[in-house]
Amino acid sequence: MAGISSESLTTALAQLEAKLPFASLQLAKDLFGILGTVDSSAGLRRALTDPSRSGDEKSALVKQLVSGKVSADAAEIAGGLAGLRWASARDIGDALETLAATVVIAVAENKSAVSASGITGLEELENDLFAFNQAVASSHEVQRALSEPQASAAAKVVLAEKLVPGVSEEAKVLIGQAVTQPRGVKPSKLVESFAKLAAKRQQRWIATVSVTRPLTETQASRLQAGLNALYGRELKVNVNVDPRLIGGIRVQVGDEVLDASVIGRLTDLRRQLAV
Repeated sequence: MAGISSESLTTALAQLEAKLPFASLQLAKDLFGILGTVDSSAGLRRALTDPSRSGDEKSALVKQLVSGKVSADAAEIAGGLAGLRWASARDIGDALETLAATVVIAVAENKSAVSASGITGLEELENDLFAFNQAVASSHEVQRALSEPQASAAAKVVLAEKLVPGVSEEAKVLIGQAVTQPRGVKPSKLVESFAKLAAKRQQRWIATVSVTRPLTETQASRLQAGLNALYGRELKVNVNVDPRLIGGIRVQVGDEVLDASVIGRLTDLRRQLAV
């Protein structure tokens, strides 16, 4: 996904963020259900990517279609997504799939965030997804069974859950989606993409700190407390010593970078002089 579709997905994910602290698996299931509806109707996909229709018209169309069938939050999210611009019909389906998976991942994150670092629930989910893919990779018979077009969705779910008994409810939702609605890819490939989303979400809980010399215990404690207060959550702090920074500090949490190093300021100065 690139260009205008990539920008729209970024917007949709930012809008979704406000709902994630209170997200439920049912919301994810509703969104996956809407995805099934979109994928099954070529006419609907054409309507949602028709450049002659306004964003409001597309949003209203989706909301009217799913009203009473899914939660109000799911209808709002799907409607908002439809109102954005997409380069192709496939892109809007991919985006809806990403939003639904992100909700599942946030539920895993929230399970442990109330008492400890949210990284715990995310690690469990990643491990469950990895275990499923390992089980699938070890058996050609299982691979054929999961790809068999004549097999029912229910049968595939039963088989998938037998492969990894005891996995979390969040993993069951994502694995179930992958084996019943892989959308043209191998189920294991889709599970792998879900695991990558979880790994990216996990980076929100990890602060990578670069300094020019080792921190004292007091400095490390102050840094931990300051970062926890700044981000509003208990971060795992990894400190790297990098003399190339010359002085100051550089912090990366997820995609956000806070650069107060001397080399960072010099780089900014070079950019300004080059303009």
